[in-house]
Amino acid sequence: MSMPDASAGNGVETMASAHGALATADKLEALIRARGLMLFARIDFSGDAARAGLAMPPSQLLVFGNPQAGTPLMQAVPTAALDLPLKVLAWEDAQGGSWLSWNATDYLRARHGLDAGLMQPVSGLPALVEAAAR
Repeated sequence: MSMPDASAGNGVETMASAHGALATADKLEALIRARGLMLFARIDFSGDAARAGLAMPPSQLLVFGNPQAGTPLMQAVPTAALDLPLKVLAWEDAQGGSWLSWNATDYLRARHGLDAGLMQPVSGLPALVEAAAR
């Protein structure tokens, strides 16, 4: 399965999942909760589309974080709140491939001019996503 390239160069990371989008979102939610993180929202875009009489492949956004990790980032640079809490999108393409997409932590650091040390608490995001994709 080849990775979509529409997001190339804009700070969006995308990883293939071995499961369907909804099963991947379920697995990611379980991992979020197991790590003691707060799940603030799980938005079902495809479900909302269906209720509006529209069709789209499965797509869910999980919004999560830890105020002890995110608050220092927002205290240092208030605009970091535009990208926090963290978000991961579980989605399927038109061919049925399943993907996870998120903002790269290096991109967030550069975008907001954050100190690398402040980013340490969110540096585990790629490993969390990878665990959900397996």
